[in-house]
Amino acid sequence: MTRKPVTALIVVDLQNDFVPGGALAVNEGHRIIPLVDELLSLPFDVKVATKDWHPKNHGSFAQTHGKRTGDVIILQGIEQILWPTHCVQGSLGADFASGWNTNKIEKVFHKGTETHIDSYSTFFDNGHLHATGLEEYLRKKSVTDVYLVGLATDYCVKYSVLDACKLGFNTYVIVDACRGVNLKPQDTEQALQEMKAAGAHLVMSNDITEL
Repeated sequence: MTRKPVTALIVVDLQNDFVPGGALAVNEGHRIIPLVDELLSLPFDVKVATKDWHPKNHGSFAQTHGKRTGDVIILQGIEQILWPTHCVQGSLGADFASGWNTNKIEKVFHKGTETHIDSYSTFFDNGHLHATGLEEYLRKKSVTDVYLVGLATDYCVKYSVLDACKLGFNTYVIVDACRGVNLKPQDTEQALQEMKAAGAHLVMSNDITEL
């Protein structure tokens, strides 16, 4: 008899600063909100979310270095794109965007909390030096299959998916419940292909009929 998968929905960084009007707005980022809300009504065994949660002088902020957004520096030995100041701890921009039922989220994991290193992945910082606690939490819940949605496809979703695959989770990207930054026009499509090559399943929300 085949054992039923234990499923988790991971909502990545659905925060005010990443939707239109925010400091680092993802084009059409708000359009995924109703879809995420619908997905939260499905019987996933575990429902968690992440937040970018930066100190005021975070190393990924252009302002911290007196440089321009989009400049690239080396931060802790890692290539780092510089972003507008965003998702500062305790700020309105770091709050979840409105329009979805965050009460269905059982735990929130914070990332990007260390000043000198960024954290795109929901599992680790960019140097894989420190874990967020998400993997440990999922293991304790005996999760086998993870489904990722959120912002942005070509950064935090992508790196989360790549890590989930490496960690051995059966990994799904719900493509229509994500949006990309697209610093370059093809970034989202390339990210999706990279995730697929790593072993992730690319699905649409209406493909999820059985859990």
